[in-house]
Amino acid sequence: MALSSSPPAPGSGGETAGPASPLALLRRLEWRVRHAVENVLSGEYRSAFRGRGMEFDQVVKYEFGDDVRDIDWNVTARLGEPYRKKFVEEREVTVLLVFEDTPSLQFGSGAQSKREALLELAGLVMMLGAVNRDRVGFIHATPGGYTVREPVRGRGPILHAAASLLGAEPPALDSQAPNSQPQIPWRLLARAAPKHSVLIWLGDFPPRPAPEGWAVMKQRYQTMGFRVEDPWERALPDEDTFAAYDPVSARLVTLENSAAMRAAHAQWRAEREDGWRTLFPDAFSRLAVGADEDRLDALVRFFHARMRRR
Repeated sequence: MALSSSPPAPGSGGETAGPASPLALLRRLEWRVRHAVENVLSGEYRSAFRGRGMEFDQVVKYEFGDDVRDIDWNVTARLGEPYRKKFVEEREVTVLLVFEDTPSLQFGSGAQSKREALLELAGLVMMLGAVNRDRVGFIHATPGGYTVREPVRGRGPILHAAASLLGAEPPALDSQAPNSQPQIPWRLLARAAPKHSVLIWLGDFPPRPAPEGWAVMKQRYQTMGFRVEDPWERALPDEDTFAAYDPVSARLVTLENSAAMRAAHAQWRAEREDGWRTLFPDAFSRLAVGADEDRLDALVRFFHARMRRR
């Protein structure tokens, strides 16, 4: 169940509201990103995405200490001695964001909704790409359709692409269609970026089966999942009863903090985690950030962890 402590006011949304606010927010995020890249992240962002390189160069003789995973067994069998594939570092990375915009993201028990926090996280990732001279694009999927921005390079184009995402209108809270979900165009995504690009799926990730075509995405791209969790999702408040606004059903509800409700909440969390791990089995490919946490700090820890793993 997705709940909010109060219903969203028309035109609300803090810094993401208004036509000029997204660019102002992104410029502040860009300053923080540049500082992090220069002083904290260093090469972790690039290395965490690129690994040992994806672009094939040539076949060379295997030498002691080379990675055995690179051995070309066909050439080795034909020539009678070990040869390996040599890779060169790609000059750029293509980062493709899939922002799954659902009414449940408009839940917020504090000063900021999950949607606002997740959009800020998306903006940080796009600014990281701009600072590192990568190509960045996105797909914004809502229950009413989707918008595609092809990957672009350069600070200006990426900044304006990010501003259009952060300034997008949230899905309408329609109590007549509580189960409507965004239709992500997976077939289109399979051709939206070069092979080995980074695909980051941002959403609420309710308990559900993996979408058709997800296996193809995992083979073609480096897939990662980012989500934001409200404090009430992690632990229910201590009050005996509390009122909350449910954006999925678009109504205000009063909940009793009973043992049955806590058990149902724990079951929902367990089912959600099972689905989350099914989509992203590698712990270093998924990031869950609290709505009350610093998103850039979480990204820094994420990239440090990926680098240590490599």
